[in-house]
Amino acid sequence: MLDVHHLLKAFEGRPAAVSAPAPDPVNLPMIRHWCEVMGDAGPAYTGDDAIAPPTMLQAWTMPGLSGASSARTPAYDELFALLDGAGYAAVVATDCEQEYVRPLRPGDRLTFDTVIETVSPRKTTKLGAGYFITTMMRVRAAGELVGTHRFRILKYAPAPVQPQAPVQPPAPVQPPEPDRPTHPTRPRPVINRDNAPFWEGVAAHKLLIQRCTACGTLRFPWLPGCGRCGSPAWGTVEACGSGTVHSYVVMHHPPFPAFDPPYAVALVELAEGVRMISNITGVPYDGVRIGMSVELEFIRVDGEWELPVFRAQSAGPEGAAE
Repeated sequence: MLDVHHLLKAFEGRPAAVSAPAPDPVNLPMIRHWCEVMGDAGPAYTGDDAIAPPTMLQAWTMPGLSGASSARTPAYDELFALLDGAGYAAVVATDCEQEYVRPLRPGDRLTFDTVIETVSPRKTTKLGAGYFITTMMRVRAAGELVGTHRFRILKYAPAPVQPQAPVQPPAPVQPPEPDRPTHPTRPRPVINRDNAPFWEGVAAHKLLIQRCTACGTLRFPWLPGCGRCGSPAWGTVEACGSGTVHSYVVMHHPPFPAFDPPYAVALVELAEGVRMISNITGVPYDGVRIGMSVELEFIRVDGEWELPVFRAQSAGPEGAAE
C-alpha cells in the first residue's frame, strides 16, 4: 500500500470550516430529546434558566444528512479524496476531547471554525494500515468562545481477511476428568474501583445501592458520580429485597455459551425506587409477567460465584406465578 504521508502533511493547518453557522440555535426541544435519550434528568436542563448539557457541544454543529455548508472549505474533501485514491477508503472514529468554556443557553446562535490539526505517519492497526487525522473545532456564541472539540479518525485500508485453517478431523472424545465442569462457565463481570463495593456486598448476600451524600439521590447501576448534582461523594443503602417486574424480554436467540434459551431477562423496580436487570426464578420463562412481585435471592453459579436474582412471589393482572 502506497505511503502518502508526505502529501498529507501539506493539509496540516488548513481550515476545514470558517465561521460556519450552526444549523439551529440552541433550543429546548433538542435539549429535551437529548436528555430523554441519555436518561439524564438533571434539573439544570429544564425550566426558565435551562442550560444545554455540555456534551451536546458537537450536536449543535452537525450539518445534517446533506452535509452542506457555505462556510465549508474544500480541504477536508481533498484530503479524503487523496486517501481514497491511495486505497485508504475505510474510516472509523477513534476518540474525541471536548473543553467547555461556558454553558450554552436556549437562543444562543453558534458559529465554528475547524482546522485540520495533524495527520499522523502511516500506522498499522488491527483494522488495517492507515492515517490518524485530527481536527480541532472552536465553537463561538456571538463571537465568544464557548467550547472546543478535538476529533480524531482513522482512514485506513482494511486488513486482508486471514484464510481459515483447514478443518482437522475431530479428536477422539475423552471422558471428562473428575470434578471438572463439562459446561461453559458464565461470563464474569468487569470489577473495578467504581463497582467493587457492590460485588463485595453480593459476596456478603447484600444488595447495595449507591446513595449520593450531597443530594441523597439513589442510583443503580453504580457510577463514579451523581447524575443529579454531579457530586463524586457517595455512600450505600442496603436494598430490602422486594420489587416488581417493570418490564421483561424472553431471549430465544442467539444461543450463548453457558446460557440455555429460552429464558427471561427482567427489569426489576426495587422498593427503593431504582431499577436493575436480573433473572427471575421460581417460574418458567413464559410465566414472567409485568407487575409480578419478586424477592431477592442469591444463587451460586459455576461452583464459586454468586449472583443476585429475584424469585417470583405473585403475578400481576396478566397471569399467575406457578
